[in-house]
Amino acid sequence: MMRLNTLKPAPGAKRPRLRVGRGASAGQGKTCGRGVKGQRARKGGYHKVGFEGGQMPIQRRLPKVGFRSAMAVTRAEVRLGELARVEGETVDLEALKKAGVVPAEAERAKVVLSGSLSKAVTLKGIKVTKGARVAIEAAGGKIIDEA
Repeated sequence: MMRLNTLKPAPGAKRPRLRVGRGASAGQGKTCGRGVKGQRARKGGYHKVGFEGGQMPIQRRLPKVGFRSAMAVTRAEVRLGELARVEGETVDLEALKKAGVVPAEAERAKVVLSGSLSKAVTLKGIKVTKGARVAIEAAGGKIIDEA
């Protein structure tokens, strides 16, 4: 059985701190692993993170890629099968949040045609795709659109 008080790092995981500037025999004498000359060799040699000595840094040489929509956080997608998890006949945004179908920060939800729906539900204030609308009405449910 493993106990918390007996845990220790694997052998070789924790290496002793290298003492630099203590002579040639110590392995890091003279320049102390800083190379020869240049800003980084000096005491207090300041350079910004990503600075490459005036050369165009790699984060600027590479192309920009991707986009994360800030609005996507407030939107949610609901599958037909997930509507069955909601208690009661009427399904609105609050009911979806309570059932854990959509995240708490969701401001809008949309039902999409994915999976199957067995019980009749009444949707209130939730958007529906064309296919999902047909499936909900076929199961005996209805959609109340709030303008």
